[in-house]
Amino acid sequence: MASSLAARRLLSRAFAARRVLPCASPLPSSPSVLRRLATNASPPPTLPPPPLEPTVDPPTSEGASSYAGDGAGAGGSYRSGPGAASGGRRPGGSGYEEEQEKVLRASLLHVVPRMGWSESAMIAGARDVGVSPAIVGAFQRKEAALVEFFMDDCLQQLMDRVDAGEGEQLKTLILTERLSRLIRMRLEMQAPYISKWPQALSIQSQPTNVSTSLKQRAVLVDEIWHAAGDSGSDIDWYVKRAVLGGIYSTSEAYMLTDKSPEFCDTWTFVNRRMKDALNLEKSVKEAGYLAEAMRAGLGVGPIQDILNKVFQK
Repeated sequence: MASSLAARRLLSRAFAARRVLPCASPLPSSPSVLRRLATNASPPPTLPPPPLEPTVDPPTSEGASSYAGDGAGAGGSYRSGPGAASGGRRPGGSGYEEEQEKVLRASLLHVVPRMGWSESAMIAGARDVGVSPAIVGAFQRKEAALVEFFMDDCLQQLMDRVDAGEGEQLKTLILTERLSRLIRMRLEMQAPYISKWPQALSIQSQPTNVSTSLKQRAVLVDEIWHAAGDSGSDIDWYVKRAVLGGIYSTSEAYMLTDKSPEFCDTWTFVNRRMKDALNLEKSVKEAGYLAEAMRAGLGVGPIQDILNKVFQK
């Protein structure tokens, strides 16, 4: 009786376990079966690697974008090679201005005897210094820029000669001789270009260039007076520069027709006109046109009014 009761309890527990896990099957206990199950089991899926942190390229020293090296896109850096359209440097920088000066200086070698004051001479000058001829396009007034560079360069050479020691020699001369000597020094710089100088005067007289031309001549006359020792600031300041400007311009025009050896007749003409300039009334008509231009640039009254005040003293 007791044994049958124990058997019933075991059966009831077995049925209870089967109801809880109806699909469960007894685990195999044979070693061969365990090895076979381990062999057929598929490997666990591999997880993807963690994402890498984004890398940021350090900015270049010029702050250019990653496309700047191509030199083709808008906003990219300028090419540094000699074939760049802008000469290899950004416009407006000191290096770019130096290249322009080199081109203009080299262009002067091509003015005489064939090319004259022209864009062709500037292109030839650019090739001489190893710069792309496209740099000529940066000069807005091309031929005028070449003439104006020559005028400024000659003025600088004149002042350098005065500062280098010739200024001391001028102190031994009287005023008219000092002025004559300075005018001659300046005109001698144009002697190698005399055959092409009429073209330069024509370029300077064009409406777009005449303002700069007159200012350059006014500065030249003022520097000559200073080199001669004039430091006055009264009303005669305008008269002196107007008269000297007229003498310089007439001497320049006379030089164009001078066929004498080494322009001897021109220097005689300069000396004679400087002596005549002691009487201002003889030089007013010659200096009139330049003085009127100086009046417009300096903002003073008509030259005739100034001279009338001087002669009334």
